Amino acid sequence: MPEQRQNVYHFILEFPGSDDKDRFDPEQPRALLYTKIDGPSPGYKLVGVMYMARYGTTEEELNARVPLSIARWHVHLNMCVPQQAGKRDWLMGDRTFGLNGSITTEEACRAAGGTFKPHLAGWMVHIYPFETDPVKIWGAGMDDHNGMDHNSM
Repeated sequence: MPEQRQNVYHFILEFPGSDDKDRFDPEQPRALLYTKIDGPSPGYKLVGVMYMARYGTTEEELNARVPLSIARWHVHLNMCVPQQAGKRDWLMGDRTFGLNGSITTEEACRAAGGTFKPHLAGWMVHIYPFETDPVKIWGAGMDDHNGMDHNSM
């Protein structure tokens, strides 16, 4: 969603056979993470990778992929997506909809004309290999004010 303001942009691999929610290959992350570069030569800077697991994955299964002792797996829960989502800054910049939104129930989302997502994409873990501080390497991004509403393990 490059049209949405984000602190970290997730370029997700979408092609047949790319679904790593049921398997894990450390050489094939599900997404590359970028920050946006503004200025005379705008673009994106690679800052990390993201791995995923299906929503029902157990704590033991997550731990077997990337140990919970070093990484923070997280999941985005109870999000309302507005109608005509492409025409508004809803993902992070909206106080009603999206990751920072106040709507957290299906009933309230429906009343606002939105589409309710009980979870967004399942479990995720972000790894920032270019950082030098281990806390930031294995952080989920929330510690660096990336604005993610989350539950984590």
